[in-house]
Amino acid sequence: MRDFSHHHHRARWSRFAFGHAGVGGRHRGRRGGRIERMLEHGDLKHVLLALIADQPSHGYELMRQLEERTGGAYRPSPGVVYPTLAMLEDEGLIRPTGAEGGRKRFEVSEAGAAALEQQKPVVEAIFARLEEAAARSALASPKVLRAMENLKTALRLRLSRGPLSDAQIEAIAAALDEAASKVERT
Repeated sequence: MRDFSHHHHRARWSRFAFGHAGVGGRHRGRRGGRIERMLEHGDLKHVLLALIADQPSHGYELMRQLEERTGGAYRPSPGVVYPTLAMLEDEGLIRPTGAEGGRKRFEVSEAGAAALEQQKPVVEAIFARLEEAAARSALASPKVLRAMENLKTALRLRLSRGPLSDAQIEAIAAALDEAASKVERT
């Protein structure tokens, strides 16, 4: 049996005007040691529509573009992007242009282009905020992200092999302290 509960969710959001609807905004970025919203409620709808207006895209491409635009600080999940795309399509703001590798590609409709033009200052403000997040992101470099993940993985793997001797604990702590010092001096 097919689950239609997602239609209720989309219909609830589509009752609102373009400027007040949307899904997402719960992903967070870091700024000065405090957590802040990367996107406010409803912003993802504007962002996806603007990205599609720039270049017809499918969901995965849109997720990747957002991650790149924020320097890796934000990547929306498929569970947020695809329902938002379905909502934009239901509202007639985007339309499918075909499929590529099983992925539905979308382009902006005339109604979508008009809605974007009407909301231009809002959309520009959202993209300015995303650019600021990318500039602020200490994790903007994929190389830094990779290195951090490598360190976490190495520690987890080593600790999973069993108890450490006092000498091993000292060696690991010294290596981590040395790395921390080098990062601080950079």
